[in-house]
Amino acid sequence: MSINIRLEKSGDIQSIHDVTTAAFLNAPHTDHTEQFIIDALRASKALSISLVAELNSNIVGHVALSPVTISDGAHNWYGLGPISVVPTEQGKGVGTELMHAAIEALTKRNANGCVLLGDPHFYGRFGFEPKAGLLLADVPAEYFQALLLQGACPKGYVTYHESFAAKG
Repeated sequence: MSINIRLEKSGDIQSIHDVTTAAFLNAPHTDHTEQFIIDALRASKALSISLVAELNSNIVGHVALSPVTISDGAHNWYGLGPISVVPTEQGKGVGTELMHAAIEALTKRNANGCVLLGDPHFYGRFGFEPKAGLLLADVPAEYFQALLLQGACPKGYVTYHESFAAKG
């Protein structure tokens, strides 16, 4: 299987919406708004990095990165997510490829770090881990993780872009 990871193009928007919808359709712990979040991030120009995974010229995965605010004033930090893989391709390495490409893209941007909300077992493989003092309100600490790319790790509350409140 040869997966091609690339930046999104304008013609990919509907496919990204569809992939994201399908990926989260039967997922627990979601209110099924991920596709609307991506659309809102794009509309507000807050979708900093948007990568797609192609297999046989079909988009089978997507990852979004957008800036986050940290209460201590730290800058150049990003939030990773949503990340989506169509159900038929889950467990085959597509998400792993997307994660590596996302981290590489952040490194090329000289980002200081990245946060995400998700399964510690999966994301720990990429260096993400809970960081003492870096918090997301109303979320168990073990599921809110960070990857420090350079500098010191900030301490404070993280706020995602307002697009994360999108409902449709």
